Amino acid sequence: MDNNLKNIETAAAFLKERIGIVPEIGMILGTGLNSIGDMIEDPVIISYDDIPVWKSSTAPSHQGRLIAGKLGGRSAVILQGRLHYYEGYSMQEITFPIRVLKAVGVDKLIVTNAAGSLNEKMIPGNLVILNDHINYMGNNPLIGENIDQLGSRFPSLHEPYCKKYIKFAHEISLKNDFSLQDGVYLALSGPSLETEAECRMLAMWGADLVGMSTVPEVIVAIHAGMRVIGISVVTNLSNIFHSEAHTQEEIRANASGAKKNLEKLVLELIKKI
Repeated sequence: MDNNLKNIETAAAFLKERIGIVPEIGMILGTGLNSIGDMIEDPVIISYDDIPVWKSSTAPSHQGRLIAGKLGGRSAVILQGRLHYYEGYSMQEITFPIRVLKAVGVDKLIVTNAAGSLNEKMIPGNLVILNDHINYMGNNPLIGENIDQLGSRFPSLHEPYCKKYIKFAHEISLKNDFSLQDGVYLALSGPSLETEAECRMLAMWGADLVGMSTVPEVIVAIHAGMRVIGISVVTNLSNIFHSEAHTQEEIRANASGAKKNLEKLVLELIKKI
């Protein structure tokens, strides 16, 4: 048996014993978006450091823990912090949590992130539903030998983000009277932020948002047969519109500013998907 498959089974067995539920829904929380994890009822909290094979999260504001319990009346597992390619991990290591979530029962995934805007209509504090993405990270988590038990060799990404879930999200935003836009997210490896010339190029390619995560996780989730919805919180305008350098403090503050609407969206979305 492939070592990677053994590692997934080892981590999944550990979690099944500890969390005591079969989760339907998984969620990954991006930079500055930890508050949703605090809404879990009867939480079981496990540090990433305690899960076999699972790597530690080193990015600022990523707490690096898994929280299992009830959210919106559904069994859920939340990853409070993600692993990034720029931390020095391989593509397989940063997407290992997705494999484990699938192995413990998750078949619906909500991914969130903090993103820079390449579209002047998307300003800090806005929520944007991802309707497509561009992988410009220079790598792909499916490179290498395919393990047929995990998914097909050539998964289709014609609809990486579930259109039905996107429709639900817009219905929720209309009902609750907050703005929600659709956009294309482009992922770079990081950790350096984009130059002005890079931002102009990425916008010409059709990207609305830019960040350093999400796409590898979504690729693996689709490979594993999950349905996915992606939500970006706009935390800064790109260098096309903004001449001053951005700081991580600014990005985290703007992410926190969208907390109320994001929490409302996620809680109602969980009841529908």
